[in-house]
Amino acid sequence: MNESNVNKNKFMTTRDMAFTAMFAVVIAVCSWISVPTAVPFTLQTFAVFCALGMLGGKRGTFAVLVYILLGAVGLPVFAGFKGGIGVLFGSTGGYILGFLVLSGVYWLAERLLGEHIVVRVTAMLFGLALCYLFGTVWFVMVYTRQSGDISMFKALQLCVIPFILWDMLKLAAAVSISETVRMRIKI
Repeated sequence: MNESNVNKNKFMTTRDMAFTAMFAVVIAVCSWISVPTAVPFTLQTFAVFCALGMLGGKRGTFAVLVYILLGAVGLPVFAGFKGGIGVLFGSTGGYILGFLVLSGVYWLAERLLGEHIVVRVTAMLFGLALCYLFGTVWFVMVYTRQSGDISMFKALQLCVIPFILWDMLKLAAAVSISETVRMRIKI
């Protein structure tokens, strides 16, 4: 059995773990970068898209999981240099947890349908839509419990609609960068 077959049978190689950790850090750093617009946004989703595009579904999903676990134990890896389980259980925590939904959809699509660019982009779009849905339902539940009723439509107006254009631009940039990197470097 040659070395490449041995590596394929392992759950994750040391190299996989190093890239996974590196992208967990990239996601954290990008979550700290806030672009001031009428509704400020971070580059967090850009980093998630890059992790998936460059590492693939499995390692990209684990990078997102490591990022979330680092924040859950209190490291200030979330937007605004926040950390702790309270952030995840807060009104916008569902969007952070939704990154796992996004990456899981990507990983599943990649496994079932292959790694063609159309599959990857479609999986990112569908995963992002599910992330929005998960995060918005979470937001409505937490907000209602803490502050009173809010409609799903109002939550979408506050938490999703202002970010759609920016997320599409981040997705396009991430796919472009990921494709360039994938052509030049074997990650």
